[in-house]
Amino acid sequence: MAQAQLDRLELLAETDSLAAELSEWIDRAPAWPPARACQALVRRLLARCDTLRVRLEAPLVVATLGGTGTGKSALVNALVGDEVTPAGRQRPTTRIPTLVCRRGLRPEELAIDAQSVRVVEHDSPALRDLVIIDCPDPDTTEDASAGGTNLARLRELLPYCDVLLVTSSQQKYRSARVFEELADAAPGARLIFVQTHADVDEDIRDDWRRTLSSEYVGGEMFRVDSLSALSDAQAGLAPRGDFGRLVDLLTQSLSKAAATRIRRANFLDLVAAALEACRRRIEGGLPAVAQLETAIEESRGRLAARMVTGWRDQLLGSRRLWEGRLLAEVASRWGLSPFALLLRIYQGLGAIFLSAALWRVRTPVQLAVWGAASGAHSLSRARQSRARAAAGRAMDWYWDEAELRTAAIIVDGYAAEAGYRPAEHHTSAILREASDAGAAFASTAGAQLQKSVERLAARRTGWFARLVYELLFSSLLLVILYRLGRNFFYDSWLAPELRPLLGIDFLLTAGIWIVLWSMFLVWMFTRRLRRGLKREVDAAAEDWASPAAAAGLFQPAEAWCREARRFRDDLERLEQRVEAWRAALATPEPRLGHRVG
Repeated sequence: MAQAQLDRLELLAETDSLAAELSEWIDRAPAWPPARACQALVRRLLARCDTLRVRLEAPLVVATLGGTGTGKSALVNALVGDEVTPAGRQRPTTRIPTLVCRRGLRPEELAIDAQSVRVVEHDSPALRDLVIIDCPDPDTTEDASAGGTNLARLRELLPYCDVLLVTSSQQKYRSARVFEELADAAPGARLIFVQTHADVDEDIRDDWRRTLSSEYVGGEMFRVDSLSALSDAQAGLAPRGDFGRLVDLLTQSLSKAAATRIRRANFLDLVAAALEACRRRIEGGLPAVAQLETAIEESRGRLAARMVTGWRDQLLGSRRLWEGRLLAEVASRWGLSPFALLLRIYQGLGAIFLSAALWRVRTPVQLAVWGAASGAHSLSRARQSRARAAAGRAMDWYWDEAELRTAAIIVDGYAAEAGYRPAEHHTSAILREASDAGAAFASTAGAQLQKSVERLAARRTGWFARLVYELLFSSLLLVILYRLGRNFFYDSWLAPELRPLLGIDFLLTAGIWIVLWSMFLVWMFTRRLRRGLKREVDAAAEDWASPAAAAGLFQPAEAWCREARRFRDDLERLEQRVEAWRAALATPEPRLGHRVG
């Protein structure tokens, strides 16, 4: 397979791969004005890929670009070696673009509308692998009656050109209008800078290069006398001087084999310019997105602080629920023993209480403490669903509707500035979001409370504490059992003076003392456990006192902000890939100029 064919296949593969990535990128664009603008721009860019395929086998298209009277037509005549287009130095002669090509080549093969150009066929050797277009002047708008202005015709034609012959003279090389059109056309073409009128003008190339240096890599600049070059060609003389080097560059260096590399470089330049334009639009819209993110964070922070404060106060007030939880944890750790059995009895009573209280859950704290304890009890899914619904309603304990609506109005204002339009009005959706946020926070906090209970129980229930409470509780039981056993076996049978069996009064009295002693020991035990409760709650409240505690609020707006930033990040990755390709390709011919960046 010839190298030229390999180059064409490589160009097609690179183009298809890049086009697929660009298409995927804009397909993921969020509903954001800068992203919509990028979509429209990239879709137009992708249309150029089809044009590139059509022109893949076509000769290299070289077009002139320069101000009025800079000798564009004269340069074309000199390159062809014949007068194929009218030339004039003072007034704009070229009105309809003139396409000069070898015989048998149709404009459609170059993806150019045949109605938009005047075609001139010629047998010049210079046209073997080239097509030369004499373009209208960009700094005049005369002759608007003949199908539009010169400037409009020029802009329609430039996207199909591979190389631009940028002509200028001593009077025209600082023309602002020509600079503007060159800046628009340069990303899709390589550049050759030619100073014309060398017979009458001073050499301006050094100053011209300095003028262009901020935006263009100029390559080699040529200074030619087109009229003398045409006379030499008509006389059969070989091209001389700068004109000879220009002809060699166009007919030898930029041969058909180089056309593919040039078009690849031009396409990558065009993609880079389009992505740069997209980046400018996106960067212009990101400050408003950042303000929206800040508004969401601040609103969440205020609402979270209100919620956490109420949560902490209720936690410290829910001593009975905590007592049941702590006792259940300790009983599960201690297994079977007299005092552990006592705690299990209390635990059983607590289970009954929790089961009944579940139907009366009204605050998130009640739900969280119940949720931490529910792992030890088998409760139906219906009750769990009821509890979750109660958690959503319980947000009214901390946030009233007016407070939520105020926060929603603030966020909506920043969202409108950023270009976000929610599917439903935020002030209506905020109530549902608050309910979901309350349930989510209650679930998360309940899991953290379970860890706090385990940590607190582990610190306060060592072997020494267990030994003390087991001895205290067992001592009363042993005294009562000793009294009953002595009375039954000894006092009523073996004693010298027999005594009657202890009656129901003793048993009732002993039972009362057991209950009272048990309650005292449980109170002492739970009091000892509760000493670290406030510290645990304060530590947990500090962890919760952040906007993350109200993360369920404004989630659609937050997700939209993430999509906008992801869209920007994907753009940066695309730019890096294109820049890597451009760096690997470099300039296909060092004597050609191109735009910087």
